[in-house]
Amino acid sequence: MQNAECRNKNFRSAAGGNIAIFIPHKGCPCRCVFCDQRAITGQVSQPTPQDVTEIVSKAVAVSRADRTSAPTMPQIAFFGGSFTAIDREYMHSLLEAAHGFVASGSVRGIRVSTRPDCIDQDVLSLLKQYGVTAIELGAQSMDGAVLAASGRGHTAEDTVMAAGMIRERGFELGLQMMTGLPGADERSDMATARALAELKPDTVRIYPALVLKGAPLFDMYQKGDYTPQTLDDAINLCSRLLLRFNYCKIKVIKLGLHASRDVERELVAGPYHPAFRELCESKIYFDAAASALTEKPPGDYTLSIPAGAVSKMTGQRRENLCWLAQMGYNCKVREDVSLPTFHVGAHCVRPQP
Repeated sequence: MQNAECRNKNFRSAAGGNIAIFIPHKGCPCRCVFCDQRAITGQVSQPTPQDVTEIVSKAVAVSRADRTSAPTMPQIAFFGGSFTAIDREYMHSLLEAAHGFVASGSVRGIRVSTRPDCIDQDVLSLLKQYGVTAIELGAQSMDGAVLAASGRGHTAEDTVMAAGMIRERGFELGLQMMTGLPGADERSDMATARALAELKPDTVRIYPALVLKGAPLFDMYQKGDYTPQTLDDAINLCSRLLLRFNYCKIKVIKLGLHASRDVERELVAGPYHPAFRELCESKIYFDAAASALTEKPPGDYTLSIPAGAVSKMTGQRRENLCWLAQMGYNCKVREDVSLPTFHVGAHCVRPQP
């Protein structure tokens, strides 16, 4: 019974996505100021090999039932703590339980997240042996002063070295960064994005720092030693980061924390929104539309946008179109499958008399 909560809350999966298994704080050699894994993952207990078997079996059954609409097999993902730093016997047991599903072809591989200073050739050989296909590094920042102020316990050079080893061994490389950490500003966060892009990751995750009740950052916030980003500031910055990685052809697979009651209950301050990515993409499309309409006469326009971007172009409660209307442009939206992501074209239907 002790892991019943773990089994229930760890079952997060969709066909073609991740079967996420959380290992909160396990293996972490230090406590980062922003971290409260209990709130982020919704669990306290550590999963057992039996939990892994039960979680994955259920998720695979769901995936097979949904395969007609999403034909890609899911992958097992060990998230939360620093997977390659946990007790080696415990790590072996979790990987052994997961590897059976890889060997049977039920999943397409295993994904793990860890710290940059917890990667070496020996552990990479072990991960390869068990069918791990992707490794994500919690880089968070490439600014040494920001890393120190955040209690990370590793350097930017550790990230560079680990990323190089991961790519050389043929793993998919994922990098994670955070915005608004202690000592960071827009300049340092943009510099981090440029440095991470130079490491040529396959994927990136971006998380604005939040103040959670169980994290050391909460004490800093209460004492006035830390001021979090506003939501508007985070949207402005993260929309630029999203454009940067898109320009470099690097996929951003997560932008903002996963919406959950646990996070919302523990949240004290910071730029949290359950649809944070949608807000960032909506800003990008508004800016692109405004640019396409620059120097055009007021009137009625059709905006051409990429397929699937209608809600992002219109904005929440159609606010993007309302703002454009206040500028003199009454716009309708149509999809154009030939347009790349974040591109907008503007065609005048009728100029204002």
